Amino acid sequence: MVKQAKAETKVGVGIETLWKALVEDLRFIIPNFMPNTVEKIELLHGNGGLGSIFLFHLAHGVQKERIVEVDETKHEFGVEVMEGNILKAGFSSFTTTFKLSSMGEKGTLVDIKVVYGTERDDGDEDEEGHMVEMAISPALSFFQLLEKFLLHSSS
Repeated sequence: MVKQAKAETKVGVGIETLWKALVEDLRFIIPNFMPNTVEKIELLHGNGGLGSIFLFHLAHGVQKERIVEVDETKHEFGVEVMEGNILKAGFSSFTTTFKLSSMGEKGTLVDIKVVYGTERDDGDEDEEGHMVEMAISPALSFFQLLEKFLLHSSS
């Protein structure tokens, strides 16, 4: 069954700086601000844009992701997990889309949408809440770390 979870977060970095980090530089900077989680990111296919496939070498395995959306005019970016631990944790599919909106020179609102499939639909509200938390919390944590990294590297 396909479901979705949504959240938003505010990042104290301008939209263009955040967009460049998220879309152009991500594979190079993630190992710098998440060294205990991501050892390196390899480009397996493409040029880093739409349709490109990346292999994340993680502390506990690997994860393969494909870029499924890049819209510079709307500041929307989406990635689909093709292989990895998240797909072994009860998800049958997992796609995350980020939409950036400017909040002035030094602020960006990030709308996060995760569309995911699950193996079962038993209607258990506790289980559903747990799946939503598992879907959204990594993206929220990611943006906190990215914000700290970008603010630190610009000072």
